[in-house]
Amino acid sequence: MARVELKNLVKSFAAIDVIKGVDLSVESGEFCVFVGPSGCGKSTLLRIIAGLEEETSGEIFIDEKNVAPLEPVDRGVAMVFQSYALYPHLTVRENVGFGLSLTKMAKSEIKARVDAVAETLQLTALLDRKPKALSGGQRQRVAIGRAIVRDPKVFLFDEPLSNLDAALRSKMRIELTDLHARLGATMIYVTHDQVEAMTMADKIVVLHDGHIEQTGTPMELYNSPATPFVAGFIGSPKMNLYTGDVARQMGCTTYGIRPEHITLGSDGMWTGRIRHIERLGADTTLHLDVDGLGEMIVRTDGQIEYELGATLHASPIAGCEHRFDI
Repeated sequence: MARVELKNLVKSFAAIDVIKGVDLSVESGEFCVFVGPSGCGKSTLLRIIAGLEEETSGEIFIDEKNVAPLEPVDRGVAMVFQSYALYPHLTVRENVGFGLSLTKMAKSEIKARVDAVAETLQLTALLDRKPKALSGGQRQRVAIGRAIVRDPKVFLFDEPLSNLDAALRSKMRIELTDLHARLGATMIYVTHDQVEAMTMADKIVVLHDGHIEQTGTPMELYNSPATPFVAGFIGSPKMNLYTGDVARQMGCTTYGIRPEHITLGSDGMWTGRIRHIERLGADTTLHLDVDGLGEMIVRTDGQIEYELGATLHASPIAGCEHRFDI
């Protein structure tokens, strides 16, 4: 385990700054998730920590040692990529142990390490198979095993689940959080999927346009977003955000209310008509056209029947509104 600290980190491509003075601490043993839209700089930041991209300025500390001058192999990190990058002609055992085989480590030690990792990742029965005989989830576990076997100080994950289908992504999220609990390792994980961030992280770092918009636990970001950007990015369905007259009436620049914090009744603050209905079983998501506001998303009980075009009255739950001055 190791603490990672970034100090005034900047990365520029020609005259364009893609990382704009990032300061961040990731504590030892923490599962930290970088989240944000495409182009926000999250993967670039991860690659700088790994040493695969060179920073323009700033410092990177791992275990209080400035690793910025060091080559990737000397930083004590292991990276798992979006692509599995497995050697198709090698077995699972050979793929997991490949990096160790390039060192002077004894074959008996390599075997012991690979066997231990295989047991941790439930790969023991697959050690003699080649990648083409594995499922997507099994291949991803092999790629993760190749990182674990090196016993790094820090694990870096760059959107490792994005190639999997929805059901397998959900399963792998649980497997990764279980793995983190067993290893107690420092992990930094990049994703554009806020659901992954909310369900896996100890700490979420929301990145926007090359800078950190907000850092906190999943529920801190959900309950107390610092900016409209964070409010609109964290939460599914996303928060309803309004500017203009309604915001001015509420005494702010931007007014926000989450879909699950809106009640429906015989009267209310707003009147709208149902434009679209998403029936999800336990929940139903309604898309309303609201007078004076435009679209409003409301999450409600999945067992209540609604009809397209019906008129509904909606109100915010007291204490759940968000008012932003930016």
